[in-house]
Amino acid sequence: MRNRQSKRELIALLIFLAVGMLLLTNGFGARIAAQGGNVDVFQKIKPIADVLDIIMTEYVKDPSIDKVVEGALVGMMNTLDRHSSYISPDALREMKEETKGEFVGIGVSIRFDDEKNVVVYQPIADTPAAKAGIMANDIIAKIDGVPVSGMALDEVAKRIRGPRDSVVRITIIRRRDESEPELREFTVKRDLIPLESVKEARIVKDGTGYVRVSDFKDNTARDLTKSISQLLEKGMTGLVLDLRWNPGGLLSASKEACELFLPKNMLVTYTEGRKTGKSSAAEEMRLYTEKAPLLPAGFPLVILTNEQTASSAEIVTGALQFWSRAIIVGEKTFGKGSVQTIIPLPQPADSALRLTTALYYTPGEVTIDSIGIHPDVEVPMKKSEQLALLTQMYESIKDNSTLLNKQNHGGVTGNEVSTGIVEDTQLKRAVEILQEDSVFAHLIEKYHKDVHETQVAASPDKVLKEGPDAEKEPADSDSELSPEQPPGPTEKTP
Repeated sequence: MRNRQSKRELIALLIFLAVGMLLLTNGFGARIAAQGGNVDVFQKIKPIADVLDIIMTEYVKDPSIDKVVEGALVGMMNTLDRHSSYISPDALREMKEETKGEFVGIGVSIRFDDEKNVVVYQPIADTPAAKAGIMANDIIAKIDGVPVSGMALDEVAKRIRGPRDSVVRITIIRRRDESEPELREFTVKRDLIPLESVKEARIVKDGTGYVRVSDFKDNTARDLTKSISQLLEKGMTGLVLDLRWNPGGLLSASKEACELFLPKNMLVTYTEGRKTGKSSAAEEMRLYTEKAPLLPAGFPLVILTNEQTASSAEIVTGALQFWSRAIIVGEKTFGKGSVQTIIPLPQPADSALRLTTALYYTPGEVTIDSIGIHPDVEVPMKKSEQLALLTQMYESIKDNSTLLNKQNHGGVTGNEVSTGIVEDTQLKRAVEILQEDSVFAHLIEKYHKDVHETQVAASPDKVLKEGPDAEKEPADSDSELSPEQPPGPTEKTP
């Protein structure tokens, strides 16, 4: 057992770290002082030193101080709200890559199957993995000759990723029908892999376009622009924008998405932080559209939402609903009305805090945190029905990623309706509404509800609800950074 450290040394260390954090966070000490002139911060943190001292001297095994400290950071952040958290170096790296919309790898999603094999969930089209011939449901047996059995998905993903233009050897087992399993080895050169936000874009019926957006990141507006422009070339006369199962993402990306539909100088959202007299830019901002829209004001638009529509997806929904630019169809949204700022930490190196620094408000001057936005046209779907629909959509493309824009939503997408086929009733209703009248103003007059009914301010006791009763946040949502979590099994994308 390592030598006992004195409490004085531990407290001195904590004071040193605390002072360093006060300097690095530019005036955070003044904010603590503002809570009450008699607060002795260093006396308050003394129990941390006491507990650390006991752990380091009395625990049955020789503990890792790094893990203990990381655990303390995780615990501190968990006491604040359900969105604030400690971000480890690995998690921060992945978060940056995914919100940027690209990473270096070979372009496969991986997951565990029922037998705990690491299998290819789906190769991304036009990536090195797809071009090499790696297919969905291939079992990954080895990476560079190292067996992956027993590895966590994170570890497998790390081994597949690497520097651009370097190569990785992937040994796979391919099972097809009743034939004997086939062992194959692929040598794949790593490259820059795009992560697109648009997961489906098509004309579903008589000029009605459909675009599903999985999240909001740096390239979302660009992806949307490309998809909508292609649909316009095909004769699109109305658009269904699907934000179901969308956990959000970058605050800036929500504004950029709204710019495709709203005129210039329209308020998208504004944020408010603590009134401390020295609010940061992340805590106080007003976001307005700055460009002419891609679609003119009268172009018919319906947005699909459900209880998994959150954060930045709610900002887009709230803005377009408030300005009568879209009819919202589906179910009430999740209700995440807060903004998180990523604050780098000096130690551990390359780690950070994801800290709630502000609430965002719709143009109607309400925060919908823990409340959500109500649709103009309610079309409920049970969770079991949604899961069955997502499974059906995935099954229709799992063996061929080129069929991405032909996913099976039931009869509304022209697929055969038979026993066991799930009908996407929310999409079906959206299409029906758009085909009622080509004049969007008529549809708005008929279906758009008073915004005071659909965007209701959260009461103070609801905002940033804490503790075990707080509803779990969908996937990983809104902040200055946020990763994508597509429908389907738990997976990693190396």
